[in-house]
Amino acid sequence: MIRSLTVAILSLLLAASPALAQTVVIVRHGEKVSPNGDPDLSPAGQARARALAASLAGSKVSMVLATPLRRTQQTGQPTAEAAGLKIVPIALDGGAPAHAQRVAEAAREAPADATVLIVGHSNTVADIARALGDPAPEILTDCEYDHMTVIQLGGATPKAIHARYGAPTQAC
Repeated sequence: MIRSLTVAILSLLLAASPALAQTVVIVRHGEKVSPNGDPDLSPAGQARARALAASLAGSKVSMVLATPLRRTQQTGQPTAEAAGLKIVPIALDGGAPAHAQRVAEAAREAPADATVLIVGHSNTVADIARALGDPAPEILTDCEYDHMTVIQLGGATPKAIHARYGAPTQAC
């Protein structure tokens, strides 16, 4: 029930965005089949990717950014397909802070009224959120997959909302 309310509130916020306020949604990739290498999403991760697309339905996503790794690509794919988009890969070169800056720059290049989805990793989402103006980004553990940060740009100061989507996960 709470998840449904979170998604409903998030949908209203995205739909009610001011015409020239860019909205950026940041998530971690879905659950993976293995902790090693470049694994695919597990069935739970695939379900999470579909839940992400459902939670963003109607928000007019105009850009999807992700790392080149399979799990981020597969998490963003249902949303990208629903919007008729291709995922824009952003390399992880230079470490998490450098990656976060490149992602933030790419997101800011989107039109002023765009909704941008960013799919990252547990060690990059906080840096990306901070680079986009979130003063208190959530720090994720390796077991948390259900966090979503929505940042509204375009005003004097960015506004960040921390929400959850899909099946609940617990910190480890």
